[in-house]
Amino acid sequence: MSHNLETRSLMGEIRRFDKCCFFDFGHPLLNRIAESFVKVAGIGAIQAVSREAYFTAIEGAGLESSGGVPPEISVDGKKLHRAPDLRGETNRKSLEALVRNTGKESLQWGLAAGVYSGLTYGLSEARGVHDWKNTAVAGAITGVALALTTADISHEQIVQCAITGAAISTAANLLTGIF
Repeated sequence: MSHNLETRSLMGEIRRFDKCCFFDFGHPLLNRIAESFVKVAGIGAIQAVSREAYFTAIEGAGLESSGGVPPEISVDGKKLHRAPDLRGETNRKSLEALVRNTGKESLQWGLAAGVYSGLTYGLSEARGVHDWKNTAVAGAITGVALALTTADISHEQIVQCAITGAAISTAANLLTGIF
């Protein structure tokens, strides 16, 4: 089967990724971790850029000073930027802050996906069964890993992230068969 550039389409290439892997490191665990990391890191980058685009649009439209920003995005009338150097300007410092923030968030999202995917696979292989216990442990450890990537780490935050990760992953596992 020959593939020439004239007959290949974007949708064909996207469908091909569902059938094969991005990576082949020689072990299914490594392949799974790497693929999860890359796919979800891309989603994290898109999320970071879109959030900053939203903040820039709000600021440009003047909704920030008129109280048009929803309360979950502002505290005491001040916008919550994760990167304080982003000002909606087109200068080099702002662009560098956007790239740095996007890289950090994509790394966090990819870390979460890689850790979770690797742990669920490893626990399933070690225990010989894929059940809610595997996902609860993987979710808790992933929550701890994410808590450790934040700027202000506290014992309470680590415990809350572990419980949240375990609860979300367990609920997702249990609800998979229902819907």
